[in-house]
Amino acid sequence: MTSKIADPKLAGEGEKNFLWAKEHMGALTALTEKQVRKKPLEGLTVGVCLHVTKETAVLVDALLRCGADVKLAGANPLSTQDDVAAYLATRTDVWAWRGETVQEYNWCLKKVLESRPEQLIDDGADLHVAAHTSNAKGIVVGGSEETTTGVVRLRALEREGKLRYPVVAVNNAQTKFLFDNRYGTGQSTIDGILRATALLLAGKRVVVVGYGWVGKGVAKRARGMDAKVTVVEVDPIKAIEAYLDGFEVTNIMDAARRGEIFITATGQKNVVPYAAIEKMNDGAILSNAGHFDVEIDVKTLLSKAKSVKEVRPHVDEVTLPNGKRVHLIGKGRITNLVAAEGHPPEVMQMSFANQLLAAIYIRKNHSKMEKKIYGVPEELEREIAYATLDSLGIVISEPTEEQAEYAQSWAI
Repeated sequence: MTSKIADPKLAGEGEKNFLWAKEHMGALTALTEKQVRKKPLEGLTVGVCLHVTKETAVLVDALLRCGADVKLAGANPLSTQDDVAAYLATRTDVWAWRGETVQEYNWCLKKVLESRPEQLIDDGADLHVAAHTSNAKGIVVGGSEETTTGVVRLRALEREGKLRYPVVAVNNAQTKFLFDNRYGTGQSTIDGILRATALLLAGKRVVVVGYGWVGKGVAKRARGMDAKVTVVEVDPIKAIEAYLDGFEVTNIMDAARRGEIFITATGQKNVVPYAAIEKMNDGAILSNAGHFDVEIDVKTLLSKAKSVKEVRPHVDEVTLPNGKRVHLIGKGRITNLVAAEGHPPEVMQMSFANQLLAAIYIRKNHSKMEKKIYGVPEELEREIAYATLDSLGIVISEPTEEQAEYAQSWAI
């Protein structure tokens, strides 16, 4: 194996964290056990670009046990958990460490593609895009995508007729976005802010920019900790939804004058522009819950700063020309993975069960699939949902034959 990681000596600690996560990912474990004897991925090289966390280790374990040869890179220069990377490097090739430069990050993606993977599992579509701009595009027969941001990028490729292979949009599965985006990102983003700042959230004026599934989760959890939450939206329907959910709704320039903590969750660029940052109160905190570091205008902020200094791990104090200070968490990158440990395993068991079953589905069906974006088949979603309920010890009712007939009838 040819891994490049931070420190191989961390493997023991990484294994402990892997086992802890696996214990709390019963649905994925159960679905894996159903597949291991059949080895449905035998002989398949799978290129994986995901945040290297203890939960990702459980997915990699599942892929390996199902017969795949896995090649792993991290999905963000600052999100890799080095102990987990060290543990996984004892079992497969890993190119990931926390604190990569942009050049090193791209090198890691290149190493994955040089291994000639036939399938890709991605988070943010960087690996997919790299595959489309390298000679790997003739080798890859299919892939999957974990995030809203990544699906948007792949839709753009599809619209332009440039998508080279079928992709399953795992992000669009109900068993992913209803739980991972809302409960997972909601909790872990607040966790990251609290770990980074060690401040009291109760009574703080929190501004959530974006009211999609991630924004909803963040806003709800901030309110649950007694923060005063304001939502910023550009979509009129989502703005009404936020208002009827009990949140104050306004625009970013108005919110900038009053907010104390700003959390972006849009997948868009410069939703907190420098003009808004200038109007913020001294000591305002800037946090990003989106995949890329473009939601806060960090580039302009740093170019105009009088000074920048680290005041806590993952917190930079930036002094503006007007003398005000703002505190930037994780350099504008994804807070829940830079300053915390990412989503809880109980949520990721569903997201990664989708990834596992999608990989098996593509292996079986890629020759019949078109070069377009697909959803996770409904029967796989139901299998994942029932496995999750079983892992939680929940038994639900089943519709009677009479009810099933009534549901299909036009007569009352």
